[in-house]
Amino acid sequence: MTANDRASSRRDSGYGDDRLSDPPVLPPAAEPPAPAAPGRPTFPEFARGTLPEWALVRLRFDPTEIADVRDAVRSALDPVMVTIQPGARVCLAVGSRGIDRIDGVVRAVVERVREAGASVFIVPSMGSHGGATAEGQLEVLADFGITPESMGCDIRSSMETVELGEVRPGVPVFVDRNAFEGADVIVPINRVKVHTDFTGPIESGLMKMIAIGLGKQKGADTLHRQGFAVFHELIPAVAAHTLARAPIPFGLALVENDRARLLHIEAVPADRIATREPELLVMATEALARIPVPTIDVLVLDEIGKDISGLGLDSNVVGRYYLGPTGVPPAVQRIVVRDLTVQTEGNAVGIGIADVVLRRAVEKIDRRKTYMNCITAKTPEGARVPITVDTDREALDIALACCLKVEPRDARIVRVRDTKHLELLYVSAPALPDLLVAGNCEVVEPLRPIAFDEAGMFVDRLA
Repeated sequence: MTANDRASSRRDSGYGDDRLSDPPVLPPAAEPPAPAAPGRPTFPEFARGTLPEWALVRLRFDPTEIADVRDAVRSALDPVMVTIQPGARVCLAVGSRGIDRIDGVVRAVVERVREAGASVFIVPSMGSHGGATAEGQLEVLADFGITPESMGCDIRSSMETVELGEVRPGVPVFVDRNAFEGADVIVPINRVKVHTDFTGPIESGLMKMIAIGLGKQKGADTLHRQGFAVFHELIPAVAAHTLARAPIPFGLALVENDRARLLHIEAVPADRIATREPELLVMATEALARIPVPTIDVLVLDEIGKDISGLGLDSNVVGRYYLGPTGVPPAVQRIVVRDLTVQTEGNAVGIGIADVVLRRAVEKIDRRKTYMNCITAKTPEGARVPITVDTDREALDIALACCLKVEPRDARIVRVRDTKHLELLYVSAPALPDLLVAGNCEVVEPLRPIAFDEAGMFVDRLA
């Protein structure tokens, strides 16, 4: 082919000099598929087979919990109140997790600090949560009942930080400016629990709040850039660096039981946090609720959200992380997510772990909050939206169609409210024997068909 032939060919293809040929006519952009009519599946090809029956089951958990939060907080604070002098300015660092009765805990601390003759204010200590804005973090606290009016003190929300030097070359340490410059005493208040992204003797708790929560978006981003693989050593190092430079005499550690109710409250002196927190983590791990079914074909979660878990859904409960199975039971083939919690305020981090989601959940996603959280954590996978359908019936059909070697009538299906509240769950007949053999449950409502209303949504409700 000659040079002229090649030039002619380019012109004929629409890639040559636009003065010599008309521009190509492109077809109109395809419209996104419209939602299906109520009850009508978008993918009828997968609406096949008879589903198994399921039963409502109650897991028997340890009923031990703290009845009087105010009294428990005051008792925990008694040994450390000597560190708060009359006239001192005390800052309470409060995070974004949906901790049981956290408003009562914080209010009791405010009350006790004031009795000591000190003034008090609160700072949101939640890294990049709430869209990494001062206003967004105030909204997160308000959702937990923590407002200036309910607490009787100021809440000073800002994303400004102070740098406290480097914990290692290239890893600066940050702390909330309001806390560092405006307080004589800083008291972190946080739940100690198993983390969803890494393992170690120190996971989620006081040290993580000191290292990341109080560091705001800058601190969270800096540490996450190092990767979760080093968090087990980096968080204690950063926390120790901050404790040596910031006025933190103690932290208030909270542990929940397997029903997500407060089990233990303890004020831990700063010089004991590094040794005491691993012991509290053992307590929290032993109390963690799990689904006692070794293999599940489809796990249905009614809701996910930041108030449920930092990951939206707890990887320790579903046995799955972004990269695949964690190796800890249950082994789950497919996960369906039906909705977002109200308290998550549109933050859908972790939705990417699911396989099928309902459209109503997707439509509630706040991209700013979700993306900011996932970018800061260096886990963009968490914001990826799975296959989206309109109804529970189709979500279940498609999830089953994506399973290996499973006929719908033989499917091992489990449905729970979320990964934090596991006391009540629906379990299909093929999976029920495994649950019953564990001996820590009772059938509340016997086997019956998995029923849907005319719109294709579950008839059965979970409290």
